[in-house]
Amino acid sequence: MKATSVTTVMRALNADGAEARFVGGCVRDAILNRPINDIDIATEAKPDAVMDLLYRSRIKAIPTGISHGTITAVVDSQAFEITTLRRDLDTDGRHAKVIFTNDWQADAERRDFTINTLSLSPNGKIFDYVGGKKDILLGQVRFVRNAKTRIKEDVLRILRFYRFFADYGIAPANAEARAACCEMAPLLKRLSGDRVRQEILKLLESRDPVPSIKIMQADGILSHCLTKSANLDRLKRLIAIEKTISAKVDTYNTDVMLRLTALVDNNISEITRVTKLLNLPNCFQRRLNAATGPTPDEDKLQEALYRLGSTAVLDRLTLAWSLNNEIDLPLRVLSTINNWRKPKFPLTGQDGLDAGMAPGPELGDTLKTIEDWWVDNNFLPNREHCLKKLRSLISCI
Repeated sequence: MKATSVTTVMRALNADGAEARFVGGCVRDAILNRPINDIDIATEAKPDAVMDLLYRSRIKAIPTGISHGTITAVVDSQAFEITTLRRDLDTDGRHAKVIFTNDWQADAERRDFTINTLSLSPNGKIFDYVGGKKDILLGQVRFVRNAKTRIKEDVLRILRFYRFFADYGIAPANAEARAACCEMAPLLKRLSGDRVRQEILKLLESRDPVPSIKIMQADGILSHCLTKSANLDRLKRLIAIEKTISAKVDTYNTDVMLRLTALVDNNISEITRVTKLLNLPNCFQRRLNAATGPTPDEDKLQEALYRLGSTAVLDRLTLAWSLNNEIDLPLRVLSTINNWRKPKFPLTGQDGLDAGMAPGPELGDTLKTIEDWWVDNNFLPNREHCLKKLRSLISCI
C-alpha cells in the first residue's frame, strides 16, 4: 500500500479534496497480515471527476464500469479499480440501480458482508461502521444487517458467503447466514453460468475449500448450483496430493480444474454437464477432456508423455492417485514428468519425398509407422536408423 504506484494513484485522487480510501480485500488482508494481491479504492469523487483527476496526473484511465462508478487506473502495468461511493435505489436479485453519494457509511451498509465494509485511509486509519474488523479477527462471515435482505438484492451472495467462509471463516459458520442461504437456494437457478462459474472457481481456488463445500452440501446449496454427486473425500485426497507435489518443487499451486474434476468424481457425463452449466472456456474444456482419458501405464510413461504431453499425463495420474486412501506418490514418476523434454522425431515429409514417395496419405501413413516404431524403441533410433527403416518400408510397397 506504500508502493510508489499506489501513492501516485492516491495522490491524484486526493488532488481536489475528495477523499479516497482503500477498500475490499487489501484491507482484510492487511489486518490479517496476509499478502496483498489487488488494490481496490473507493472515492467520493464522481466517475467523470475521477477520469479527469487521473488524466491530469497522466495516469491511464479505463472506464471499465463507468455506469456503476468504476474506473480502472493503470500505473507501471499495475491495475487499480476505483469506485465512486454508491447507494442502491433498486435491486432485482441480479442487478442494482445505484446513485452516487459521498456518504461512506451508506456505501458500507449496502455491501454484502461485514468483513467487506471496512475502509482504510492512506495514513492508516481504519473506518469500521458495522463491526467488520472484529469479525475479520474472529473469522466470522456475517451479512450486513438482515441476511435475507442482502440475498434478495443479489442472489450471487449465497455463493459468495461460502467462498468467503473458505478464505476467512473459522467454524462454526454463522447460523443466520446459513439458514438464509439454505432457504433461498432455489433462486440460484436465476443466475447465469458465467456468474456462478466465477464464484465456484474462486471457492475451489482457496487453500482448503473442503470444509466450506461440506457446509454447502449440508445446506443443499451444491445441488442447486453445481452437482448432486459431489465426492468430498476424493477432493480432500487430491488437495493432499497437491501439497505433496508442491513440496517437491518448493511452491504451492492450487489447480481448480483438477479440483472440479475430483469433486464430481471424475464422472465424464457429469463433467460434460457441469462444463455446459458453468459455461467453461474452451481451454478449460480441452484440458478436462485430456485429463479424463485412460490412466497411462507407468512402464510406458515416456510414450504417454510424448503422445499426450506432460500436463495431460500428470492430470490423469493425479486423478488416479486421488482414488487411493493411502497417498504414497511415486517420486520417480514425478521426477520423470518434471524433467521431461519432448524428443524430436528425426524424419520429416521431405525425407519421404527425397526417398521417392509421392505426396499424399500413403506418405503420412509411412512416416507414422516409423514414428510409432521409434517411440516403441524408447526414441533411441537415430536419423540414419529411421532413414533405413523408411527405405525398407518403401521397398515393400
